Order: sequence, then C-alpha cells, then structure tokens
Amino acid sequence: MRKKAHILVVDDEKAMCLGLSEILTSEGYEVEITCSSDEALKKINDEDFDLVITDLKMPGISGMEVLEKVKQITPDTIVIVLTAYATVGSAVEAMKKGAYDYIPKPFKIDEIRFIVRRAIEQKRLADENKYLRSRLEKGVEFGNMVGKSKAMQEVFELVRKVAPTSSTVLIQGETGTGKELVARAIHQQSPRRDQPFVTINSGALPETLLESELFGHAKGAFTGASRAKEGLFEAADGGTFFLDEISGIGAAMQVRLLRVVQEQEVQRIGETKTRKVDVRIIAATNCDLKNEVKEGKFREDLYYRLNVVSIVLPPLRQRKEDIPLLANHFLKKYASELNKPIEKISSQAMDKLMSYHWPGNVRELENAIERAVILGTTDTIQLEDLPSDMWGEPSVSLITQDSPRRSLEEIEKAYIMQILKETNFHYLRTAEILGINRKTLYRKIKKYNLQVLLKTSPIQ
Repeated sequence: MRKKAHILVVDDEKAMCLGLSEILTSEGYEVEITCSSDEALKKINDEDFDLVITDLKMPGISGMEVLEKVKQITPDTIVIVLTAYATVGSAVEAMKKGAYDYIPKPFKIDEIRFIVRRAIEQKRLADENKYLRSRLEKGVEFGNMVGKSKAMQEVFELVRKVAPTSSTVLIQGETGTGKELVARAIHQQSPRRDQPFVTINSGALPETLLESELFGHAKGAFTGASRAKEGLFEAADGGTFFLDEISGIGAAMQVRLLRVVQEQEVQRIGETKTRKVDVRIIAATNCDLKNEVKEGKFREDLYYRLNVVSIVLPPLRQRKEDIPLLANHFLKKYASELNKPIEKISSQAMDKLMSYHWPGNVRELENAIERAVILGTTDTIQLEDLPSDMWGEPSVSLITQDSPRRSLEEIEKAYIMQILKETNFHYLRTAEILGINRKTLYRKIKKYNLQVLLKTSPIQ
C-alpha cells in the first residue's frame, strides 16, 4: 500500500490552517499544521514532508523565506505559496525560488484539492524515478530484470552489447528464469524499440497450427481458411520476434524457419510468392540445444544461425544472493497492486526463501510472494504465508544414506511422480517445475509407463 502523503500547512491564521487540514485530511493525506513560521522550520528540519503549503505574509519569517529554507533543506519537497496580497512580482519571485504553484486567497476548495493532488502525484513520480535511477546506478535492475549477482551482471552486460545490433540471439535457461524478460530488454534497448515485439511459445502449439500462426495462409489454403491471414513474422516486420521453446518445433518447420533467418522472407501457406520481412529473431530454450543437434533432433545449420550470440540464464539456486532483492521487488509490486499494507518479510520467511531449492526459479518465487501478500494479515510476510511445500514437512528424499543405490532413470521416474502428485497432476505446472516443456513431459510419462498412475487422476 502506498504511504499517505505527508503535508505541512503554515499560516498565521488558525482558521485557515484548520480549514486546509480538514480539506486535505478528507482527501487521505497526513496533515500537520502550524501558525508559526519559526515552528514550521523546526518541523521541516526534523521531519520529511512531501508538500509544504505556506502563507506568503506572516509575522517574523515570511512565506518566501520558508520557501527558500525548504528548498535548501529538502530540495525535493514541493512548496505551494498562498497569499491574500497577490502581485505579479511576488508570483514571479516565488516561482524563481522553486514554488510549485502560487494561489491567491480566497480560493475554491475544488481548486486547492486539484492542485494538491497534482503536486503529490508529481512528487510520487519524481520519487519513483529517483529510486529507479539509484537502483540502476547500483546495477541491480536492468529492464524488468533484477539481480546483483555476478552471473546476472554478466547477463546485463551481454544485453547492453547485443541490443544495438540486429544479430540473432539464443537465450538458454531453465523454465522460470526470465528468458522472455531478457528478450524484451534486448528489444527495448535496440533501435527497433518503437516497432512490434511479437512472441510465441513454439512448443505449446501443434505443428500445423504453429505453421499457420508463424507464416499465415492464403484464402482457401485449407478447410476453414475462409480468408487470408497475415502470419506473425509479417506482423513483427521492423521489430523483434521472440520464439520461445524453440526446441519444440519439428524438422519441417525448422527448414522453413531457417529460410526466414537466412533470407528474411516468408511464404504463406497456399501461396507460391514470398514476402520480404525485416525481423530480428531471438530464440529461447530450456533444453541443451547443442545436445539436440548431436542427437539429430535439431538442425545444425539452424542452430548456428540462431546461436550467433548466446545468453545463458542461471537458475535461481545458483544466484541466491539475488533472492532477497527479488523477493522485496515482488513484495512491493503485489502489495501495491493488491492494496495490502505489507512492507517486509520476516527473518524466518527469508531464511526459508534462501534455503529452498526453487525448481520453478524466479517465476516460482514471484508466485510464492504474490500468494503470501494475498494471505498476509500483518505488515510482515510470515513463514506460514509461504506455500506449504516450502515450510511444511519435507517430502521424502529420493536418496537417503541407507537406501540402495538407484539408477538415474529410477530417480527421474520417482521425481516426476512426486511432482505430478504435488501439482495434483497438472501437466503444465509439472513441466514448469521440472524445467521441461509439455511434449517432453508426455514422452517421459510414456517412457516410464506412468499412464496407469494417471488413469486414476485428473488430466490437465
């Protein structure tokens, strides 16, 4: 929850102070008043104010001097000057000395409400920009990515270097590590930033549907093609195309994709002519694509065309120093979105976040914090607000000191069964936690003959 704006009202007329206090308090602001400019300066020295509203003519220290002092002590504090003796000269002087606005008395209530609201919003934006600049100076944020670890700093540096070019990029990393965020950061830092950023999960669609989505089709090209359709490569013309789960595409589609990468041209289904496109391609995979090439599952020529620049995202368990940073980043995000007054994470909860294995990586951490914010009832996330599989009874270990040695396949089969049960047999969630796509999960279910287990369970 965003904190209330803190406002100081300075006017030698008590009725004016009380009246403004009532108006502004009803708007949700935290308001302090004083009829003494000397006392006002003491308050300004001792406390932080977002906004100071001061009368111009007062006994002793004038409102103009209050304005000057505020700007000396806390330059970011906004000052509004009120006066019953408005002149062009005093207005110009106040503005030169940094006043946000100059309001003659008497004023309308709606007028003061509007001006204060606008001033507070400007202060909030200025504070946010200042905060973001400080984070960038510390090197912990880049685009929408957060990380101070050496591994993430290397990723940020690679993004900075590759973004201004049009080279293809291959982003590798487990599910949930933020591959799309890296792709978006490259696009936003590139000369194509004002052009489309188009994305598709290649492994989530059947081959025929994927082909139509990528390349488009002519009218009548197949049953149901009642009109011509532009493909996503054409839609991305001039911009960036992000192909996620690139390892999930079949051999025929790989040939068509190679042509796009090499020739920058596409051919709609049902047409003989080709169309030129200017598209920067960024691909991503959670598989070892080089191994896929060795096994003959992925074309070697396409692999090298895509892998001009390789960016490898480390799993969260290998960059644990980033966990407090990420957790607090997500806490602020969801506390604001959900309007919850949660400001911190308890030491016990943070210890658990640090010791957890994070099979789902940053995405799993974000989900855990969002859940904790939803369930939290105090200003602090507690251990019990985290998902039960993190703080509850640990699951049975696949390998214990006294257990007989088991083959890698036996361990993999047992682990897949365990995750399937923990997710209530939710295929997509299981695949995300395992760091594989759904097609790979189906293959492993078939390989380990787990269909019997699934027949008695909900299939999703």
